[in-house]
Amino acid sequence: MVRDKLIRMELDVGRMTLRLLTVFRSSQHSYDSTDTCLVAVVHDGVTGLGEGTPAWAHGETVEQVVAAVAEHGRDVLGPDLSDPDRVLDRVADWDGPVGARMALDGAVHDWVGRSAGVPTWQLYGVPRILPEPTGYTIGLGSVEQTLELVANAPPVGAFKMKVRGAEDLDRLAAVRAVTDLPVRIDPNEAWDLRTAQKLTPALRALDIQLVEQPFPRDAVDAYRRYRDVPDRLPVFLDEGCTDVDSARAAAGLADGVVVKLAKSGGVRATRRVMEAARQAGLSVMLSCNCESELALSQAALLAPLADRIDIDSQFLLRDPPFRGLGLDQGRIVLGDAPGLGVLPSDQHTVGAVDPSTGVGVRSGGGPAD
Repeated sequence: MVRDKLIRMELDVGRMTLRLLTVFRSSQHSYDSTDTCLVAVVHDGVTGLGEGTPAWAHGETVEQVVAAVAEHGRDVLGPDLSDPDRVLDRVADWDGPVGARMALDGAVHDWVGRSAGVPTWQLYGVPRILPEPTGYTIGLGSVEQTLELVANAPPVGAFKMKVRGAEDLDRLAAVRAVTDLPVRIDPNEAWDLRTAQKLTPALRALDIQLVEQPFPRDAVDAYRRYRDVPDRLPVFLDEGCTDVDSARAAAGLADGVVVKLAKSGGVRATRRVMEAARQAGLSVMLSCNCESELALSQAALLAPLADRIDIDSQFLLRDPPFRGLGLDQGRIVLGDAPGLGVLPSDQHTVGAVDPSTGVGVRSGGGPAD
């Protein structure tokens, strides 16, 4: 615990394990749990909580994220939170781990709302019911497993299916036969150009809405050449778009970008990426990794800047540590509690921080996707 009696600032950090209902599989990973970083910032008697997901694709670990917050978080935040905008700019400009920036940024946003006694989204002019319906992600599996997941899915506005290649066409056809909702696909960099060329006619026949990150992020030529394929699918970059520079570069490679706090480092930094993408003429999808409702409420502050929303990991968790988000006709409904709007679940194990903060620390871990 870091304390300063004069300015009454406290900072605590730990790790929190999120356990999934089942094993989730993509072309890159399989996991049934993942670790995130949980931060509590206390100033003037008000506690703000923030969650940060390590940028697994860039080699970050939760240990690195927690250590960075513990060592540098107090200096990054500065002497107090009396000027939150300046604090958020310092966090966004810090060269620390992405997950550490995301956690500190989230805690400040939570503190802002709690100190005012109202939901943070209300202060920022974000509608309580998000403007676009959310998608729902389905991992790799058999046709039967996929259809069971579709049948038991919450009433969302679209499905995003993890895929590998031609072997998944039967799964896609089975899903299309039972739903008229938009279907998006995500190979997670598993394709080459030849695969995309061969699959495109069949995918078009199945009315697939778009494809996320079909090729490896450095396969620039494949992205450029796919743009010339007749009746191609719209392409959104995910792993290939992490910051303002990559958002600007995406304009020559794709039709849109997928933004996540866990790639850019929090609300303030991700807003910059979204604004750069829009200036470049790209569509923007606001998405998430495997995160709790605390992190998802952080991301939701950016919903008005998004064309599509893919905030769905709350549906995948066993014993969620935070609760507060709802669903209305496929659209996420934000919580009405002061701050980010979510509260600790009754089942959550409280950690070393004052129990009123609701911070829980558990061990374990795995990749997020």
